[in-house]
Amino acid sequence: MPACNWQSTSECQFISVLYGNICTISQIVKKIKNAGKYAFIHVDLLEGASNKEVVIQFLKLVTEADGIISTKASMLKAARAEGFFCIHRLFIVDSISFHNIDKQVAQSNPDCIEILPGCMPKVLGWVTEKIRQPLIAGGLVCDEEDARNAINAGVVALSTTNTGGLDASEKIALTG
Repeated sequence: MPACNWQSTSECQFISVLYGNICTISQIVKKIKNAGKYAFIHVDLLEGASNKEVVIQFLKLVTEADGIISTKASMLKAARAEGFFCIHRLFIVDSISFHNIDKQVAQSNPDCIEILPGCMPKVLGWVTEKIRQPLIAGGLVCDEEDARNAINAGVVALSTTNTGGLDASEKIALTG
């Protein structure tokens, strides 16, 4: 099993699992749950899983995950049917992808949306005006300035693997 990029003593309550395979995912989620955290599996990045909705049923049977992250509306529909919390991960790379957000969100009906890259405060602001779901800024949130700009643009949370750029007290202060 690959090393986790989080610690059970972390103040972060929501852990996005961006690695693993169908043989290790149960143990990864168990470790997160044993630490009293919420586990969200990015199903698109799960090795050995297909793009078929049956993988969602599999995850419901073999894990205690709280939610599913995906770029695919069909996977999120299946996840919702199984009772998972759903996060639609969307990449905004140009004006076309920005203008298609509402169509994608209408298809998936997620609980929350993660926008990547998360270091574009102007675009994050546009998205908060365009859709009703809470936003997470993810990807390339490199330092406190990026985080503060994203929060000021209206996101409710940050998703980052860059743990060196912010300590827990800074993360908490950003939301206050």
